[in-house]
Amino acid sequence: MNAELRWLKSYPDTVRWDAELESRPVYELLDMAVAEFPDNPAIDFLGHKINYRQLDELVNRFAYGLQQLGVGPGVHVGIYLPNCPHYFITFLGVLRAGGTVVNYSPLDAERTLAHKIEDSQTDIMVTLDLAAFYPKMLTLLETTRLQSLVVGELTEFCGAVTAQQAGLLGPSVALESSERCHRFSSLLNNAGDYQAYPLDDPDSALAVLQYTGGTTGAPKGAMLTHGNLATSCAQLQEVLDSSLQPGQERVLAVLPPFHIYALMINMLFSLRMASEVYLHPRFDAETVLNEIHHSRITTFPGVPTMFIGLLAHPLTAERDLTSLKMCNSGGAPLPLDVQQRYQQVAGCALREGWGMTETTTSGTFTPKEAEPHPGSCGLPVPGARIKIVALDGGESEMLAGEKGEVCIAGPNVTAGYWKRPDATAEAMTSDGFLRTGDVGYMDEDGWVYIVDRTKDMILCSGYNVYPRTIEEAIYEHPSVEEVSVIGVYDAYRGQAPKAFIKLKDGAQVFDFATLQAFLESRLGKHERLQSMEIRDALPKTPVGKLSKKELVEEERQRQQQVG
Repeated sequence: MNAELRWLKSYPDTVRWDAELESRPVYELLDMAVAEFPDNPAIDFLGHKINYRQLDELVNRFAYGLQQLGVGPGVHVGIYLPNCPHYFITFLGVLRAGGTVVNYSPLDAERTLAHKIEDSQTDIMVTLDLAAFYPKMLTLLETTRLQSLVVGELTEFCGAVTAQQAGLLGPSVALESSERCHRFSSLLNNAGDYQAYPLDDPDSALAVLQYTGGTTGAPKGAMLTHGNLATSCAQLQEVLDSSLQPGQERVLAVLPPFHIYALMINMLFSLRMASEVYLHPRFDAETVLNEIHHSRITTFPGVPTMFIGLLAHPLTAERDLTSLKMCNSGGAPLPLDVQQRYQQVAGCALREGWGMTETTTSGTFTPKEAEPHPGSCGLPVPGARIKIVALDGGESEMLAGEKGEVCIAGPNVTAGYWKRPDATAEAMTSDGFLRTGDVGYMDEDGWVYIVDRTKDMILCSGYNVYPRTIEEAIYEHPSVEEVSVIGVYDAYRGQAPKAFIKLKDGAQVFDFATLQAFLESRLGKHERLQSMEIRDALPKTPVGKLSKKELVEEERQRQQQVG
């Protein structure tokens, strides 16, 4: 057997690595669900249901409304929304109108949002009338290239009383009357006769700009094509075909849809399976347990912190979780203890895989029939090839069990970075594999193990956090001379940032609370520090560059002593 495909010996009989992975326009996933299950519920949002026929009609009308604002091929539309029906309608409506989606995170600081707007050439932004969303976008409408806003109301797809009872997204605010601000409802006020733009080549048609960070500062937009998204769904279907049934699954969606994991698993794969998606604006352990119990949820994708939270909640032992067929953990490494305890408590195997924005979330999977492989993130998904290359920047391939950089190729891998041919070239090997920045190895049977990262990145609750971004914000403090930020162990978030700071001579000393207040407007919520330490000097290399390896080792030893 070809050593490159050694994982085939570990594939279950129910999964074909060489399965045909059909590439198609993303909106055809909705077409297929409507054709087969038109009256099945597609979305349940705070008790309000939308079936597949109704969702299709809403998407068509929104597509027409967007086209009246000038959306078509080459036009980029931003989505700045929480988990709500507006997201489904907007995402599919933009693609039906011929445009490209740019996802924006509500966790981002305002200056990060401004950078992404300018870099991605976003012309229109869709958001909600909530205090946490609308005012910030109104400011960016005046200070960036944005031409107009489309603003929805949370109560449009659920009753006002229900929304108030939920109380999960904060208060609404009054909308300004402006030619550049349009109500979401006004774009739906038509017959849905949008102009179709057939895609001759889905593999080259840009569908989404999904921003991911880097060690050199500003975030980069990963270009994900219609083909990337569709084939990633096909990979998931091949992997899960024996577990899930089209038109019969109920998916609990609490992950934010701007994250590639949630976008693919909760929305697009659910469309492909014609599932009913129960949307929750945010994770709350008690609400999740009650929803699984009362609605007989069959599928619950999450991140490790969610499953940790469920295990710690006393209601877990009182609720019936036997309807669950599949629970999947992604976004960050899953502790083995959590995996084992969750299976005991829920009676459902908690599987994990590995992937990243650039791989359209797919990378590896763990077959449900497989014996446990502690520490492994699974086998390469159908159609994907993974190899391990030397860490010296070359392309020599490592033998089974030898550590190196994990590289992946497949139809789900990004076409490259938006307006960054230099970054694209740096990220790819000469034979078309993506350098992931993860250090790992593959054993003789094709199981992949991730052990470290080459990139200067911290994984906080499934979010990529880049120390350089935090360091640059801390450097703005007038008392700071030097700063190094590393990731340290955090029992809940997995990792969290810690800052080591040297003050300027004669500068006023500040405490951690003061620094947190200073960084409040400069960093996103996911980037907030766990702790800080002020030192007389920071470690440096022989040539005078700040060095983090000594700090990392100190924290490792400190954690070992703690236990």
